[in-house]
Amino acid sequence: MPFLKYLGEFRRAIIVCLVSTVAMAVVVYVFSDYVLQKALEPVTNQGYDLVVLGVTEALITKLKLSLFLGFLAALPIILWQVALVVLPALRGKEKRYFKAFLVLSFFLFIGGMAFAFFGVYRIGVAFLLRFAGPELIPMLTVSKYISFTIRFVVPFGLIFELPLVVYFLSKLGIVTYTGLLKARKYALLGSLVVAAVLTPTPDIFTCAVMAGPIYLLYEISVTVAKFVERGKARATRAAVLNPH
Repeated sequence: MPFLKYLGEFRRAIIVCLVSTVAMAVVVYVFSDYVLQKALEPVTNQGYDLVVLGVTEALITKLKLSLFLGFLAALPIILWQVALVVLPALRGKEKRYFKAFLVLSFFLFIGGMAFAFFGVYRIGVAFLLRFAGPELIPMLTVSKYISFTIRFVVPFGLIFELPLVVYFLSKLGIVTYTGLLKARKYALLGSLVVAAVLTPTPDIFTCAVMAGPIYLLYEISVTVAKFVERGKARATRAAVLNPH
């Protein structure tokens, strides 16, 4: 593809991504009251209400939440545009791998965030609010709560990409099944460190609840690397037995 034509395609893809994100954000904003109600459930289900400290805080919070969810809703379109730009530069098998990578990465990312919000996050918030006791009344602002929620769930979406990343690194020979097995103890320690950084609570229980799935993803990645190496070994044997 000529360079100028490629730039034109790249520009068109960016415009489509931006327009689709804004369009989805507008749709989400139409239902912003319901969406915000669901987002606040980890707190409201504990019997607490949130407050706003400024005239525009409620509006800005709804816009922020709508834009974030609009981006997630538009993510399939964004990935499709990425594919349209990248695929012409790839060949047969590379195209199949890239398409599979985009599809799987989307579902893993969304699945990771869903797991975080509906699982670990609710446990952590409930635990933290208990520290207030009967003497203290939590004054939680809606803007800070939504910002904290987004910062919490997005890293989980990224962490859930680990098996997919290991698959492609194994295909390239950068990581090996044996190497991942030897690194298990470091992976366990790393899972605890990551959980300690991301967890909203200082207690060991919540940290363990978060570290468990992270380490499980590592074990899944080890299994993925094992199957990749088996497949490569079979392909090598087949090539030796059938050189033509």
